[in-house]
Amino acid sequence: MSSTAIAAKPRRAVFPFTAVIGQDDMKLALLLNVIDPKVGGVMIMGDRGTGKSTTIRALADLLPAIDVVADDPFSRSPEDPDVQAERNTTDLPVAQKKVPMIDLPLGATEDRVCGTIDIEKALSEGVKAFEPGLLAKANRGILYVDEVNLLDDHLVDVLLDSAASGWNTVEREGISIRHPAQFVLVGSGNPEEGELRPQLLDRFGMHAEIRTVRDPELRVQIVEQRSAFDQDPQAFLDQYAPQQTELQDRLVTAQNLLKQVTLDHEHRVKISQVCSELDVDGLRGDIVTNRAAKALAAYEGRTEVTVDDIRRVIALCLRHRLRKDPLESIDSGYKVEKTFAQVFGVMEADANGRQPSAVS
Repeated sequence: MSSTAIAAKPRRAVFPFTAVIGQDDMKLALLLNVIDPKVGGVMIMGDRGTGKSTTIRALADLLPAIDVVADDPFSRSPEDPDVQAERNTTDLPVAQKKVPMIDLPLGATEDRVCGTIDIEKALSEGVKAFEPGLLAKANRGILYVDEVNLLDDHLVDVLLDSAASGWNTVEREGISIRHPAQFVLVGSGNPEEGELRPQLLDRFGMHAEIRTVRDPELRVQIVEQRSAFDQDPQAFLDQYAPQQTELQDRLVTAQNLLKQVTLDHEHRVKISQVCSELDVDGLRGDIVTNRAAKALAAYEGRTEVTVDDIRRVIALCLRHRLRKDPLESIDSGYKVEKTFAQVFGVMEADANGRQPSAVS
């Protein structure tokens, strides 16, 4: 394969992921989705100014560069058999680029999201002239929707369908174009501005709820860190470079280890029993919990899922699936933790039903 380099543009300094203090549920959910994108994305709900956008951008910046076909609009891998067959060669021009991080603006139209077909060119020249949209640009990356609870339901449906299938299909006047759209869908929002409908919320793999830090000492630490970064971004980045590299290597190792991770049949039965007793609709909750627990085991460098792995992820995977009425509030995780403790025969985490686990 021939190789080329994409001209490097000066990049804006991004706050390092390993410097984000607290918000362990959100960080864990994001990391597990990177290790296994089939977990199904994450919905992050929380107060304004709690670092949601900062953390998501920090994660995208942390991820290692990927090999892409240099002139491919969908950033496909040189090993992708579809692009090899399309060009009838395995000798493709290869380039490296950062993992795409695409922001979807609230006012985006369906054409802007999905892409458009130039009908005039198709009819006059007989070629499928396709203008890629945001889904094409997000392939093999992260698609971030801030204030997703304010986005039109139809567009949310389109995003979730593409995220689940890994493909985007655009049809117009009898012409159809299909392209890969494999991305981690991350939504965030403020619960004061309304929740997503239960039917849409259920299709996000995980749900993390974050609150404003109340401890004065911790708040001072966060403010001081942000000030240090703003005053001298490069010095701050250099300070956290070893932790960033270590976490990056850990994620790559976990992605490679994931296929070897096993989950005992007895544990799978108990996960499904928890879902059944909580009256979770469908099987998506069972599937996501299995995948997230395996991803966590891989992240910890193990090939066998433990009960503690399941405990750490099960509330994140199920809490948003308990709401049947749009007017109900989302469970804090207490019901899930309590049912988990009963089914697995373990002690409850604490009086609040939560036991935060630090993400190192």
